[in-house]
Amino acid sequence: MSKVVIIGAGGVGSVVAQKCGQLPEVFTEIVLASRTKSKCDAIAELIGRPVVTEQVDADNVPELTALLKKHKPDLVINVALPYQDLHIMDACLEAGVNYLDTANYEPLDTAKFEYKWQWEYQERFKEKGLMALLGSGFDPGVTNVFTAYLNKHYFDEIQELNIIDVNGGDHGQPFATNFNPEINIREITAECRHWEDGKFVETPAMSEKQSFTCPEEVGTYNIYRMYHEELESLTLHFPTLKKAQFWMSFGDSYLKHLEVLQNVGMTRIDPVLFEGKEIVPIQFLKALLPDPGSLGPLTKGNTCIGCVVKGIKDGKELTKYVYNICSHEASYEEVKSQAISYTTGVPAMIGAKMMLEGKWAGSGVFNMEQMDPDPFMDDLNKYGLPWKAVTL
Repeated sequence: MSKVVIIGAGGVGSVVAQKCGQLPEVFTEIVLASRTKSKCDAIAELIGRPVVTEQVDADNVPELTALLKKHKPDLVINVALPYQDLHIMDACLEAGVNYLDTANYEPLDTAKFEYKWQWEYQERFKEKGLMALLGSGFDPGVTNVFTAYLNKHYFDEIQELNIIDVNGGDHGQPFATNFNPEINIREITAECRHWEDGKFVETPAMSEKQSFTCPEEVGTYNIYRMYHEELESLTLHFPTLKKAQFWMSFGDSYLKHLEVLQNVGMTRIDPVLFEGKEIVPIQFLKALLPDPGSLGPLTKGNTCIGCVVKGIKDGKELTKYVYNICSHEASYEEVKSQAISYTTGVPAMIGAKMMLEGKWAGSGVFNMEQMDPDPFMDDLNKYGLPWKAVTL
């Protein structure tokens, strides 16, 4: 039916490739490309069907464009680093290929999470008759679709949104991140922003804390308010929202390690001179920390990610909670990955499936909540991320 080029051979790339491989009727041909071809080859061995592997530098637009023109895919699934989004979008425009990613672009030298750079591609994709789907991971991604689904089926007007991301898993390491350490730490240490009364309000990172009890005996965790990119698009596309916040769980040990690393300058993203050479401290720290891919067989427990939405239905106040619980052990058993990569990789595959089947279509740049949530929600149940919606 269709051909895809997957760019990126990390933990998420591995999950995406394997999940696409399970649906040969949709993903007829798969090309997996990365800077390190040996990583692609290792992933290809996990898939029980032929997969073409390629070496490519995603920062090199002409090189990537040549690869796309060679393979002529229907869609590029970008699971490389967020710094590379614009280069990959440029190559897609040049080669005439549709585009999907899981996280918004951010500049290498500034921890700034905004959609403005990618939204500026709107007219170029529209003129070429191409579609770019942004943020088809879990958060962003599934959380956007959860919000759209609740808005469509349960509310006349949504007024408050709380996205709550709990990782109840334990990998037994003193300090490690569940996805790319550089991206993870930049995200957590950035200034917090939440939406309130028609504008974003800035507060210090991690300065607001609550206790949250997850359903189905996942446990009770401390959650901290932080900024996450889907707030920008959700508050734009659901203008009735009076307040929107994002919360994530962190253990005390993780936060203490992070505080010390910040205090000694190891989380800096600007270059420093060391023995006559410039190094970026956070990139050096990344080299010292455990590879997130190595945590798969070690991690036990569950993630619990969902949206609590408050609003009005038939003149009465209503609060709904839609969530998914994902097992680290079950994820590893299926695709040799922990649940953090699984919960990002499965929605990337489903978003691609929506586009290739024509269930989600259009010319231009789109966020997930702009699409019909129903077929995506159906596929979450079919392909490994079942959800529940409850009244609170």
